[in-house]
Amino acid sequence: MSSLSLTTDRLVLRDFKMSDLPRVHGYASDPEVVRFMEWGPNTVDESRDFIRMTIALQKDNPRRHFDLAIVKKAENCLVGGCGLYVTSPHNREAFIGYCLSRDSWGQGYATETAKGLLSFGFSQLRLHRIFATCDPANLASARVLEKSGMQLEGRLRENKLIGKKWRDSLLYSILEHEWKLNN
Repeated sequence: MSSLSLTTDRLVLRDFKMSDLPRVHGYASDPEVVRFMEWGPNTVDESRDFIRMTIALQKDNPRRHFDLAIVKKAENCLVGGCGLYVTSPHNREAFIGYCLSRDSWGQGYATETAKGLLSFGFSQLRLHRIFATCDPANLASARVLEKSGMQLEGRLRENKLIGKKWRDSLLYSILEHEWKLNN
């Protein structure tokens, strides 16, 4: 089994490994980083379990879950995690997500990550449709999805339980032929 590694201008998106635990736990335990997530803030054990799960899923054949570390090339420093998850092989559909450490916000890494995942999904996995969701209050994530070429499809009402509160999600997507127009 070879390790997956995708390269963008400033980043490497690669399979997680156990030695990533300190950096993963750094962002996964930060309440501000995970405030729009269905998980977290993580304990060390929860962060360790997450990495173990991603490593186990790397062995799936065919692989449908691509949980990847976001690493800055220049410093070889892990700054977050992202993923592409095939939801329907028959319909060639997947969704993407990303989470970055607070010290990496506002530098374009999320947009670069999203574009890298879209390129991987359409170029290598031959997907037809890729979608993503974000909390309506997460304006930065909505901007990332729009800058990545995704279009707002609508609003999913109370589809996420965050903490003890039901939250809506904005649904974004891009189709293969739309992506090809700009890539």
